[in-house]
Amino acid sequence: MRIRLIFLGAARNVTGSRFLLENNGVRLLVDCGLYQEREFAARNWDPFPASPNTIDAVLLTHAHLDHCGLLPKLVREGFRGRIMCTEATAELIRITLMDSAHIQEEDALIKKKRHQREGRVAPYPEIPLYTARDAESVFRLIQPVRYGDEFSLAKGMSACYYDAGHVLGSAMVVLRLKERNETRTLLFSGDVGRPDEPILENPTVFRHADYVFVESTYGDRLHESREAGIDQLAEAINATVGSGGHLIVPSFALERSQDLLYYVNRLQLEGRAPRLKVYLDSPMAVSVTKVFERHPELFDREMSRLVQGGKSPFAFPGLKLVSTVEDSKAMHDLPGPHMVIAGSGMCNAGRVKHHLANDISNPKNTVLFVGFQAAGTLGRQIADGAREVRIFGESHAVRGRIVQIHGFSAHSDKEELLRWLSNIKRNPNRTFVVHGEEESALRFADSIRDRLKWTADVPRYREEAILE
Repeated sequence: MRIRLIFLGAARNVTGSRFLLENNGVRLLVDCGLYQEREFAARNWDPFPASPNTIDAVLLTHAHLDHCGLLPKLVREGFRGRIMCTEATAELIRITLMDSAHIQEEDALIKKKRHQREGRVAPYPEIPLYTARDAESVFRLIQPVRYGDEFSLAKGMSACYYDAGHVLGSAMVVLRLKERNETRTLLFSGDVGRPDEPILENPTVFRHADYVFVESTYGDRLHESREAGIDQLAEAINATVGSGGHLIVPSFALERSQDLLYYVNRLQLEGRAPRLKVYLDSPMAVSVTKVFERHPELFDREMSRLVQGGKSPFAFPGLKLVSTVEDSKAMHDLPGPHMVIAGSGMCNAGRVKHHLANDISNPKNTVLFVGFQAAGTLGRQIADGAREVRIFGESHAVRGRIVQIHGFSAHSDKEELLRWLSNIKRNPNRTFVVHGEEESALRFADSIRDRLKWTADVPRYREEAILE
């Protein structure tokens, strides 16, 4: 048996997850993600190393753009195979890809005008990477599957999805290849959720895999405790209310926004934070929240109890779901303290940039980060202590209070990942550490070697591996 793998993304960096697998004339992509770090953005424009019309299927782990955001480009360039994902993911990528396409179109227009005004030359074309029409062409190729149902991809090749506990509908993918009397099992972790997170079930554990592909976003560190994160959130709310300011929270529309509503609701129910106006200012996050409400079968026991008791975090007093541009703009002049949750989570696009431009220079206000900030993003600059940042081509002094909470991560930390891996009782033939900044991935590989005594490799971009 000979399996060829090419690492096309999330190789010594976090975003752009894409793994091309070839076996017996069959080609698969596991994920087809968008690069979001500025230094790697040009890779989004690169031609695919294999003609898209020769790829038989794409196995999606979940609906975050760094895992699915390059699908429209793949389809536009000739892919006509199946796109496999869970039912919830199938609903969510319709939202995330359309939102991404509109952002691509708007950003291309804005950048073209700005570059013309400034006499600058862009590093890549001032056209959208893909359009809304390109995104729509993806949806007819989607074939939803349920957790635990094994499905055939080709003769001697099957796959099965398992709950990853990361975001709604997220999956770990087990790929089984059979040839004569040999069988190989490949486990792709996707993004591994944390145990005992709110709303969702815990990540699935496995007893056997011949080859493991494991993420390492936080593979070199430990998270603050969840309770410490909740305390920090309460402190940020109370401090901002006390100063009469605005609390701006850049947040991913999928999962992080819903988790944040869960925690705000909990603090208010417990009397640890005052009732205040909370605006979910993201059409995408509003649509995603409705998908959550349509899939209560994916909720854990505590979330189910809240919903059944009429205390849903998606409908508490003071919460307003903002969809229109007019309502979003009107929020800039709202008096008194309030909380705004807006995308994007790394501040590289979306309505949060307008809120930051309006509020970041006022010392009464707070900018609260509740998610990972990739290198090169606006969010990372602010979180790292920049005194001045450029937003929409203009400089803004950073005078507001900057707070970062790490305890709300939807990714497992180093110890949680090691515990997840340790359920595999027989050492895999090889383990590949992916989806982490280089230092994090290298350190986590060292931890795997030291603690589990496994072989662990950290592939580079476009590196090839032969599995036998």
